[in-house]
This record gives sequence, structure tokens and C-alpha cells, in this order.
Amino acid sequence: MSDSNTTDFTNPCTFILLGIPGLEMAHVWISIPFCTIYPIAILGNFTVLFIVKREPSLHEPMYYFLCMLAITDLVLSTSTLPKMLSIFWFNSREIDFSACITQMYFIACFLVMDSGILVAMALDRYVAICHPLRHSTTLTSPLVMKIGLAMVLRGSMLVLPIPFLARQWPYCRTNIIPHSYCEHMAVVKLACADIRISSNYSISVGFIVTGLDVFFITLSYIQILRAIFILPTKDAQLKTFGTCVSHLCVILSTYIPSVFSALMHHFGHNVAVHFHVLMANAYLLMPPMLHPIIYGVRTKQIRDRLLQLFTHKGI
Repeated sequence: MSDSNTTDFTNPCTFILLGIPGLEMAHVWISIPFCTIYPIAILGNFTVLFIVKREPSLHEPMYYFLCMLAITDLVLSTSTLPKMLSIFWFNSREIDFSACITQMYFIACFLVMDSGILVAMALDRYVAICHPLRHSTTLTSPLVMKIGLAMVLRGSMLVLPIPFLARQWPYCRTNIIPHSYCEHMAVVKLACADIRISSNYSISVGFIVTGLDVFFITLSYIQILRAIFILPTKDAQLKTFGTCVSHLCVILSTYIPSVFSALMHHFGHNVAVHFHVLMANAYLLMPPMLHPIIYGVRTKQIRDRLLQLFTHKGI
């Protein structure tokens, strides 16, 4: 592998992930926050799944969608962080070509699913606040499952061309990826071919998915705010709006890092490569850690059930 970056090849057996380019000497220190993020994300999301499963009062659309979000966050964390930590701790930089393409697909696919589930959660809040008497009859369990299946199919099908296109390109320049995971554009930029179709398709999917999802979420909250403002008392308004705070915090924690990273990618050409990579890691890894914390702190039913578990264990 010593001359793998100069030898011509069209189908590399492996790629080499650099981790955080330019900060290789600090990888051990950089691994500390990453090592903290992963167990928090795993423990937090599994706790949400466990509590919702065990507590019959939480068998409602809002918590079903929360479980879907927890599953997607678990997949996102597990598909990226273990390999990152192996790079930081053991300098294990090689990744099989097929494994790299698979990781690329899972990341893109579950990011799209994540966004779709946030739209479904906004729909739940809209029906619960604007049409409370019809909430239980509108968002039935079969409909919730159909919405979840639609989100899975949307993510799977929209992202499917990305790995197929990436696999067909000839990689005859280098197999060194200046990144800590197989980010789509970081990989296809290594191809010695016109990759505009890959680039344009990826940008189009990201723009359409994010644009439409944010549009529908915004539309839902416009209707929600209208319903809240016509409530008779300030206390009723605050109490009703309080049911949306967790969802709004999750939306902000998901979209703000993503948008900031995308803007840096397109306009921050003078920004150091390691800062680009760190921002890409942040928008991918922070939300899976923050989502269960936000819902655990802000949602009384989950918080109370969690306290009960600890109280019983203490006894």
C-alpha cells in the first residue's frame, strides 16, 4: 500500500481515511469528545426506545415518531463513529471499497429519513393542536406505520442512485480520502472522470429534501401558531406552545449544523480542510446525541418514567 496513492487503478480494494487532515497529531485528544458523544447517543436513544416500549401511556403517535427518530440516530452513530474512533486510537485508516460505498449510502439514506420523521412529528403537533378532537381518529397506529414506511422508502429510493454512481466511476488518481468517514463528495472527487452527474444529483436531492421538509414544517407551525394565538388565556397559550418546544429544539439541532456545514462547503473555500471536516462531523454526530437529551429533559412523561426507573433501582 506504500504507493497506493500513485498507482493507477479503477477499482481500489480499499480507501484510506485520513481522519481530520492536518490534525493527525491531535487525533487522540480529538477522540475524547467523540468517545463521549457515542455512548451518550447510544444510551440515550436506547433509553427512549425502552421507556416508550415499557410505558403503555406513551403508545401514541408522537412517541412512535420519536422511536423512529431514535432508530435512525442509532444507525447514523453506529455507521460512522466506531470507524472514526479506530482511526483516532489505532491509526486503522483502511476501509474496504464496498464498505465505504455502503457507509456512504447509510449516511445519506438515514439523514433523509431523519428529516422526514421531523416532518411527521410536525404533522402530529399540527393535528394535536389545530384539530385536537380528531387527533386519535386521524393519526391512528396503522397510519403512523404507513407514514414511517413512506419515510423509509423515500430515503432508500432517493439515495439509491448515489452509491451506484459512485461505484461506477474509475478511481485512478488516489485512494486517500481527506475525511474521517466516506462522505459522498469527498469520495467521488477522487474519480478521474466527469462527476457532475453525481455532484448535481446529490445537491438536488439535498436541496429538494431539505427545502420541502422545511417548507412543510414551517407551514405546520404557521397553522399551529395561529391556533395558539386564538386561545383565551396566556397560560393556555404557553401550555400549548410548551408541547412543541421539544420538537422545535430537535429541528434546530438538526438543521442549523447541516445548513452551516453546507454553506461552508460551497462558500468557505479559504477555510482550512480540518475545519470543514470537523463541521461535517458535528452536523452528523451531534443530533443523535442531542435528540434524546432534549426529549428526556423537556417531555414530562419520559422524564417521570426515567426517574421512576432510577428510584426503583435505588430502592
